Amino acid sequence: MAHESISVFDMFKIGVGPSSSHTLGPWRAALRCIESIQEKTNLEEVVTVTVLLYGSLAKTGKGHGTDIAVILGLCGEDPVTIDVNSITPKINAITQESKLHLNGEKWIDFPVATQVQFLYNETLAFHPNGLSFLVSLKNGEHFCETYFSVGGGFVVKEGESNGGKAVIDLPFPINTADDLLHWCMKTGMAIHEVVMENESAWRAEPETKNGVLQIWKSMRDCTYRGSHAQGELPGGLQVRRRAFDLNKRLINHQSYPDYEGWIESIRKGGNGFKYTLDWVSCFALAVNEENASFGRVVTAPTNGAAGVIPAVLQYYIVFCDGNSDEKIIRFLLTASEIGSIFKKGATISAAMGGCQAEIGVSSAMAAAALTECMGGTQRQALMAAEIAMEHHLGLTCDPIGGLVQIPCIERNTMGAIKAITASQLALQSSPDYAIVSLDKVIKTMWDTALDMNSKYKETADGGLAIHIPLSLPEC
Repeated sequence: MAHESISVFDMFKIGVGPSSSHTLGPWRAALRCIESIQEKTNLEEVVTVTVLLYGSLAKTGKGHGTDIAVILGLCGEDPVTIDVNSITPKINAITQESKLHLNGEKWIDFPVATQVQFLYNETLAFHPNGLSFLVSLKNGEHFCETYFSVGGGFVVKEGESNGGKAVIDLPFPINTADDLLHWCMKTGMAIHEVVMENESAWRAEPETKNGVLQIWKSMRDCTYRGSHAQGELPGGLQVRRRAFDLNKRLINHQSYPDYEGWIESIRKGGNGFKYTLDWVSCFALAVNEENASFGRVVTAPTNGAAGVIPAVLQYYIVFCDGNSDEKIIRFLLTASEIGSIFKKGATISAAMGGCQAEIGVSSAMAAAALTECMGGTQRQALMAAEIAMEHHLGLTCDPIGGLVQIPCIERNTMGAIKAITASQLALQSSPDYAIVSLDKVIKTMWDTALDMNSKYKETADGGLAIHIPLSLPEC
């Protein structure tokens, strides 16, 4: 089997919601298209750029902001650094003026209704999330760039085999859970230690640690921001934010100046089961309400599942004495490796595998990470990941109105709770007696994905998406 080198920073990407495959991926594809144009010619030679959205990108693209993402990408905006409050004014200006500032360098005519086309009945063979950029030049020549958003913000250009990345030889190549366990047993290292050794093939260890802490900072800020934001989510479903009211009720009118003060206030409430459960739900709701509002989130491993890992990590920090940089780094490194194994052996794209590929994978990642951080063995960590995914198998993706709101936001709370439960089960069990391995459940997940009807794969053509009237105010 060919080895695919996936870094922690491939699995965890800072970006803008609401979807990694339908927002961040197309945004990155547009940025790559700009690079390709510059390699072929000068931007000054460009007359028009037309974007064609296929398959799932077309069917749920409006709800996921795919058109907004590709427009901002063509403008050269960076999803990591853009001021999210500037997105709506920028898009409104482009729509009203029918002009786009290509990479911030060249103005071109861009009537949005004709330059971004939703091809609802056409799907490209390689992947349901396909998009093409048709570029016309002053000399009359034309060329086409086609990309596929394959989940988690990963983008593959047509004809590429590795997403355009350089091949890196890792000291511990890993494609499967068995590979990971082999290296752990051979070296005596924990999962996060094996991952750190591999990361050192890309960069120095201090750089990796600083980068992982930046990932956590984005998760932390998103959780805090979402827990203190009121109002209604955009998109027309009239879904009201719930994290704010839940936080206010649980915090019992305590005041605090910042995140650290918030954490201390939460701890004062104790660690009763119901109280802890409510807080895990609050953390997950907060992140995905931010995600649904075009806020800044971290793909973990996707935007639709962005709340699971932050919620479980926040649980570990608040209720399990996990509030140290080293413990947080350990958690995220372990989680990233489990996610990469799922990506290699199955998929992390709901358009390919349904919601089992998003919430299921994120729950497995969080379960393994929590287990290792709570003192579990490498085999117990893998067992926890298996348990979490086993009980997400077959989960469909059926977003109402094509929006990452119903049932997506609540599903993040379910994924977080299942991760904690899976971890507890694994910590109290012996892997020697486990019948189902992580590799077997990954294979089963992929088989299920292949058998799943396409209407349950992020198309909004089945399930809740066709049975719930769009006028309903609550999920």
